[in-house]
Amino acid sequence: MGGRQNRIIHWLRNLLCGALIGAGAILPGVSGGVLAVVFDIYRPFMEILTHPKRALPKYWRWLPPLGLGWCAGFMGFARGIAAAIDFSSTVTTWLFIGLIVGTVPALYREAGKEGRSAASWVSLFLCAGSVFAGLFYVSRTACFSAEPNFWWYNFCGVLWGMGIVIPGMTSSSVMMALDLYQPVLEGLANLDFLVLSASLPGLLLTVFLLARLVTWCFRRWYSVAFHGIFGIVLASTLVIIPTSYRGAGEIVLSALCCAGGCALAYFLARLDQRMKAGGPA
Repeated sequence: MGGRQNRIIHWLRNLLCGALIGAGAILPGVSGGVLAVVFDIYRPFMEILTHPKRALPKYWRWLPPLGLGWCAGFMGFARGIAAAIDFSSTVTTWLFIGLIVGTVPALYREAGKEGRSAASWVSLFLCAGSVFAGLFYVSRTACFSAEPNFWWYNFCGVLWGMGIVIPGMTSSSVMMALDLYQPVLEGLANLDFLVLSASLPGLLLTVFLLARLVTWCFRRWYSVAFHGIFGIVLASTLVIIPTSYRGAGEIVLSALCCAGGCALAYFLARLDQRMKAGGPA
């Protein structure tokens, strides 16, 4: 009975993580790839994409709940996230910041699992600095407006694919800078055929093309690559911190959502530890 309960809880945990990763791909400033890293799903996912024959026997149980959760988060939550952003994009962003912050200690331990060299620290600070500068420029400085059409929607799919495979690639922020975010979000919420038929193929193709390169980097330079990702996580989190608030109520609600996100991340991390230790759920 204990083993069956563990499997059910693990299934529900992966379903929730998949939904959060899918929702993170939509939320401005948040990277679905970063959330995959912090939930310890990123490396198995990359393995499955690059070496399916070897990886599927190990991880096949993860795929149904993660796939269902991701579809629910990416497609089903589009309307809910749009409503939450309309209510308060600041509060919604703080919830996802809390999710990321709550897993930073576990990420730091994972990055140093195979040691920390001088190159690892250089990778961390170089990636953090370059990503912070790039995202700050795109979100606060660049001024360019694109006319929504099939090809721009396809480009949005490519951005989403990069956000899944390259942690820290905040595709939604780039879309906002190009004035494409609102039309795409509304298209997903309304299941618009043009948006779906243009964006989803670009997303899938980008994921499959980039996965092998990213996995090769991890295999050759694990510590350097993971410290680089850790730097990307820190930078992409710092750059999305809201700087303006509509009053004390929004500040309090943001703090509560951030704390709730941290608590959820802590719960998921503890659940993972118990699963790996084979203890009771």
